[in-house]
Amino acid sequence: MATQPDLKAPSADDAFREEVRDFLAENFPPELKGKGSALAGVDGPTEESETQRKWREAMGARGWGTPTWPKEYGGGGLSRRQAAILNEEMAKAGAYNPIGGMGVMMFGPTLLEYGSEAQKSEHIPPICRGEIRWCQGYSEPNAGSDLANLQTFAEDKGDHYLVNGQKTWTSGGQWADKCFCLVRTDKSDKHKGISFLLIDMDAPGVEVRPIQMISGMSPFCETFFTDVKVPKENLVGEEGQGWTIGKRLLQHERTNLSGGGSLARMMGASLADIAKKYVETDESGAIADKVLRDRIADFEIRWNAFLLTARRATEESKAAGGVSEISSVLKKLGTKLGQERAELTIEIMGLQGLGWEGEGFTDAELSGVRAWLFGKATTIYGGSTEIQNNIIAKRVLGMLDHQ
Repeated sequence: MATQPDLKAPSADDAFREEVRDFLAENFPPELKGKGSALAGVDGPTEESETQRKWREAMGARGWGTPTWPKEYGGGGLSRRQAAILNEEMAKAGAYNPIGGMGVMMFGPTLLEYGSEAQKSEHIPPICRGEIRWCQGYSEPNAGSDLANLQTFAEDKGDHYLVNGQKTWTSGGQWADKCFCLVRTDKSDKHKGISFLLIDMDAPGVEVRPIQMISGMSPFCETFFTDVKVPKENLVGEEGQGWTIGKRLLQHERTNLSGGGSLARMMGASLADIAKKYVETDESGAIADKVLRDRIADFEIRWNAFLLTARRATEESKAAGGVSEISSVLKKLGTKLGQERAELTIEIMGLQGLGWEGEGFTDAELSGVRAWLFGKATTIYGGSTEIQNNIIAKRVLGMLDHQ
């Protein structure tokens, strides 16, 4: 007779879940519950507290800030199932991932696919430990939606390139340590003349000028390169492969700009909870305004349906070996929903949603106004909605231009 399985015996998932709980109990400071990373974003030079630093170092030592990245480069080496368990237990504990930014969201996954062994060994471990900030050198004054029109030129000087040109909308450029940059190495071919280069932001000849936005923030910059020497070993892939590598990186960026990535974490409290602070409620505690109640319910249904779709699409893409053109669908829908939510939030707050500074407004109200204004950029950066429509039509739906 076959031996019956012991249904009470702990599974590998149970054992790993217990390991995560023990790690969080030992390393995650309760005072950081519900807070976010000080250094993972691009919106400010926020300094870490000693408590935040210790939490980042603990996560980095395990590789759990980049849980599914290869262990040999400092990642966690976890399966997708284990990464899901890690996220579940961190959410239960109110813990955040202290390791992020463009190195994690965009550059790291791209380098793991296209970088040399030496490049991966040099650049991936500091990203996994949260010790370095990267920025993106893509757009130029005359190469935005038509990115392939970029003119920043890297001249071959034998053992190095000499880079001259200008980039714009360089997110977090004034705080970044390094830049992954698209440059032109051949002027005779629009697409095949583009290469992918890594540039130190403190190299002589690099100048960064922050651009102030209507939100009052300056997360974007103009970046100028004047006779900047870049070692040949900083070329990722081969000369002329930059357009292919750059497009792959954009897929990672768009996935993270959608509800499948950072936007979901930015949402915070539900619209219903926010509304109950500003509008009348009935005897049961529900929002008294039935029209507003219906609008909020309609949005939450569409938003949560999108989140589930984004999660499924992202998992399917990863199972197939990485991101895909579906990132354009996620980016288009997720950023539009984010803007819709911000506008409804401002409307709900009424006069309290019109504050810019001064007394009479809470920090949350002032942050809400700035987030609403900043959110106008989300359907532009990372590839505008119009560009995403073109990609969806051609790459996802298989539609071709008719001459």
